Amino acid sequence: MLFLLRWLSRRPLRHLHVIGAVMGWLVYALSPSYRRRLKANAARAGIPEALRRQSVAEAGKMVLEGLRLWLRPPDQPIGDPVHWEGEALIEEALAQGRGLIFLTPHMGSFEITAQAYAQRYGRQQPITVMYRPARHRLLRELEESARARPALATAPASIAGIRQMMRALKRGEAIGLLPDQVPPQGMGVWADFFGAPAYTMTLAARLAQQTGAPIVLALCERLPQGRGFHLRLSRLPEPLPLQGNDAQALQVAQAELINRAMQGLILQCPQQYLWGYNRYKVPRSLPAPEAAG
Repeated sequence: MLFLLRWLSRRPLRHLHVIGAVMGWLVYALSPSYRRRLKANAARAGIPEALRRQSVAEAGKMVLEGLRLWLRPPDQPIGDPVHWEGEALIEEALAQGRGLIFLTPHMGSFEITAQAYAQRYGRQQPITVMYRPARHRLLRELEESARARPALATAPASIAGIRQMMRALKRGEAIGLLPDQVPPQGMGVWADFFGAPAYTMTLAARLAQQTGAPIVLALCERLPQGRGFHLRLSRLPEPLPLQGNDAQALQVAQAELINRAMQGLILQCPQQYLWGYNRYKVPRSLPAPEAAG
């Protein structure tokens, strides 16, 4: 199996995208639960049917281009063009010396963001990205070894991982988070996401609050016909509230602001968002919110 994956990872990007699109539609056809969730999530966000259908193929493309990123030799640069926009935000943030927090949703080629940063800015300051380890041992080992690269470290979604990211920021380094990922119980609050309550991580805002690290939004759009990727960087559209008399209310306000920022990114390229992701999942042992979508 690993031989086949390595062989696939060496195919041209445009070929991987063709195969990935077919795989995306196969998964959609064979999994009723995935199909229902994708349709419901896209409908909740008001995504037209044509873009929703396009997102089915784009999800498959993401999987195979991920192989291309993960399985290339650690010292080999990204094999496809990455067109940057807004990179001055990185230079400004690193010059402040308080670290840098990248936020990107599950869309486009989000795996490229950290690798492209490490390749271009890693000698100046490395980056640590948080991930949720796979349950299967072999997949977990592949994931850990493939994602760890020069100037790029990984941190598990746990207390130990949070401490690792805090230390990185205190050293003036960059970190990367997927704020639309459902966090473990006790690490989030219920906040609106496309009109329904979603359990939303509080970590990004808490790290910014405690370290003063600026937040940069990242959107890595997949270009057609295997032409590479367009990595667009931007600031939060609204200032992040950092003080309040009610700690719980402050956390909710922060989470809702970050969710609005993620919605803004997603609506720039909705056909490349993973609408099939179980964003409205209720973590185990946590009561469902009122009027849950």
